[in-house]
Parts: sequence; C-alpha cells; structure tokens
Amino acid sequence: MASGTIAEQPLVKTAAATARLLIIDDEPSIRESLETLLTLEGFDVTLAPDGPRGLEALSRDEFDLLLLDLALPGESGIDLLPRITTMHPQLPVIMITAFGTVGNVVDAIRAGAENFVQKPWDNEKLLADIRSAIARQKAEAEVIQLKRVLKQRYNFENIIGKSEPMLRLFDTVAQVAPSRSTVLIQGESGTGKELIAKAIHQNSPRRDRPFIPVNTGAIPSDLLESSLFGHVKGAFTSAINAKKGLFEVANGGTLFLDEIGTMSIDMQAKILRVLQDRRFMHLGGTSEIQVDVRIVAATNVNLQQAVKDGRFREDLFYRLNVICLELPPLRQRRQDIPLLCQHFLRFYAEENGTEAPSLTPEALRILMDYEWPGNVRELENAMERGVVLSTTRTITPDLLPAQLRGNTYTASLMDHRPDASLFDVMEDIERRIIADRLERCHWNQTEAAEFFKIPLSTLNQKIKRLNVEVRKRTRD
Repeated sequence: MASGTIAEQPLVKTAAATARLLIIDDEPSIRESLETLLTLEGFDVTLAPDGPRGLEALSRDEFDLLLLDLALPGESGIDLLPRITTMHPQLPVIMITAFGTVGNVVDAIRAGAENFVQKPWDNEKLLADIRSAIARQKAEAEVIQLKRVLKQRYNFENIIGKSEPMLRLFDTVAQVAPSRSTVLIQGESGTGKELIAKAIHQNSPRRDRPFIPVNTGAIPSDLLESSLFGHVKGAFTSAINAKKGLFEVANGGTLFLDEIGTMSIDMQAKILRVLQDRRFMHLGGTSEIQVDVRIVAATNVNLQQAVKDGRFREDLFYRLNVICLELPPLRQRRQDIPLLCQHFLRFYAEENGTEAPSLTPEALRILMDYEWPGNVRELENAMERGVVLSTTRTITPDLLPAQLRGNTYTASLMDHRPDASLFDVMEDIERRIIADRLERCHWNQTEAAEFFKIPLSTLNQKIKRLNVEVRKRTRD
C-alpha cells in the first residue's frame, strides 16, 4: 500500500457525534473518503495512518467501532487484531482490504473481526454494517450492565428487562421475597413465571434450602397426589417401596406449583389443607407430617373466572392470592425485545461454539411488530433458530420463523388481492385479527371480547358478519 509522507500525518479528529469511529489505514485517499462519508452520516471519526498510531489512539480514547486495513506496513491488520481485542474485547472491528480472498476472510474472523469489507465498497452496505455492529455491541453492553445491576440490587438470575412493567415487577418481587406469604403469579404461557418464582426464592431467607418446581398440568391427576405427598409401601399396586413426597423434599424451602389452574377439585382440597395446617399424610399412611414450605403458584388462566365456573375452589383461590404478581406479556414490554434478543443470541452462540450473530434492522423491525402469542419462550426459540441457521453472522428476515414474517396486517394485502376494494381488505384484516385472538384464547369468546373491550354480543355479530370460523373451545 502507498506510504511516503503519510507516516508523518497526525491523528485527525472531527467534531463530536453520537458514535466514535477509528480508521487505521495507510492510504490517504481511503482515509479521506471514509472520513467524508462517515462524518456526513454523523459519526465522530479519528484517523490513524499505521498500526502504532492506531494502538496509541486506542490506549488513549474509547471508540464504538474500528475500521482496520488488512495490509498495513509493518504489522498487518491481522497481526494487530489480537492485540486490539485484548485491549478492547468488546470493540467491533471491520476489516477493509483490496484482497478479499477466502483465506483472508477466515483469518480475520478467527482473529476476532466483526465483518469484512472489500475495496471498493458499497457506501450503503458499509454504513449498514457499521450501524449494525455498533448496535449489537451497545446491546451486548446494555445486557451485561443490566444483569450486573439486577444481580447487585435484586439477586435476580437470567431475568432481562428495563421496561416500566418489568421494573415495577422487580420492585414488588424484591419487596415480597423476604416474607413467608404465599404468592400467586399470573401470566400467559411463556412469560417466565418460573424465573420469577426462582427470583422470589433466591431473595428469601429460604435461598439455601430446596426450590422444587412442579408442573401440575403435566402430571396425571392419579399420580399427582403421590408425587406431592408421597406414599407408604403397599399404598397401591405398584407401591413396592415407601417414597417421600415433594412437600417433604421442599421442607424449609419453596414449592413452585405451576399450572395450578389445571388441578382437579379433589386435589385442590388436599392442597388447601396443607396451606391451612402445614400438615399432610402420605398416601396410605396414618400419621401426619408437619412441614415448613412456602408455596408459590402460577397459572395462565383466569382463576377468578374459574371460581365462577365452579372449576376452582374459592377458598383455595383466596389462600393462594395473598400476594398476586401479574407478569406482563411480551407485547406489553416491547422495549425489552432487543435486550432479550441479544441475551438469547449470545447464549445459543456460546452453546453452539459460534460467534453471536446480529439482527439486521429489517429483522428487528419484524420482531418489534409481532404480537408474540408464545411470549419470551417463542422469542427464545426464534433466536436459537437464527443462531443455528445463520452463516453470515447476521440474522435476516428470511431466517425468522414463517409465522413472524406472515402475521402482520398491513395494506400490503392489497398486493395479493389487486381487485379488492379497501373495504374488502379492511374486512379481511378484521377477520384475521378476530380469528387470531380467538385461537389464542382457546376459542373462549368471552375472554376474546374482554380483550377487545367490546360486549360479547358485538363480538358474536362480527363473527357472523365476517364469517369467522369458530372452533370448539379446547380449554378455558
């Protein structure tokens, strides 16, 4: 590459802007063109003509991204990169070169480069790569800082959130955790109810005792009693040995009863007795056993409605509902989506032994617009899929699950129905929204009407007018 008087050129810095970039390149024309392009885009640009001056700038100032030439005089960019990543492990580095061979790309990525740009570059693509790399780095830094703050303040593990609903929830959890009171956590499937239950346990005086989660909806009712209370030898045909129940195992700690709304009425009566007396008997036993167990229960159904319908005991509901925590669905905490994405991308990248990919702006926009019926669990699955399928360290819309890309109701429907009027398209949108909500409510029209904030009779009229296909309710 060209040199000459470039070695004497001092470091040049433009006016301060939102993000700071360092360019290390020995060609003056390259530095000048990049400085012009990036300054016009609002970046604060610092220039260095060689490796030593670049390292000097990195030791003196903080930068958001480094553009590093591969073929520098003396030490090459590949030679410098390990030293740079040691100094600033979180700094994104984009390599630039006129020789973009496969070997160069592999070497640069292995050495820690974020991306690779070949001269002459496409301005728009370069700017997009820079913005994407900076956004990913800032998101990673924010996740790390947020985890540190939550750990220091609340001792919360693996809970991500900075939205107002989650901050209020964190404060409430920190307040109720030290008490002995029973807690009921309500929220849709996939919102992270077990994580909140663990946070309550970890922030309580019981933290050194067992935390036992039980998915009561996944255990057949005839086995649930034996699982919770244990049995004596010979209590039933297959009881060849005595067995402790989970109440005994959790003694001194916390028992988390998930999906408690699915429990049978008979089983509810037995749970109520333990809550009242702190005593129970083994199945087939004759002597009472006393335990000290804190109950944290969770449900994704409306227990008050279940009480009205005769499916849940009113006395048990009030015993459980001493402290009620409402876990917001993901669509009500969209501010947390970028943080959660970054958290899951890093987690699954480490699990698969790869570099964490970044989301393109288009992919992130799709994630922000989606309604997330499966909540955080659905988002986690989408990010795991992206990590596995990505081959370019970026996740584009085509790598997202089909339902995320196809569940937006916009005027683009006109493209698929060119002969339809605006009225026809709006009816189609309304039909899809109602059908989608009914499916999420498991075809419970009363619950859907409450969500839409309209009378049930109005919803029924719309269903008939729009010819919405209604299936039989699968559960309340």
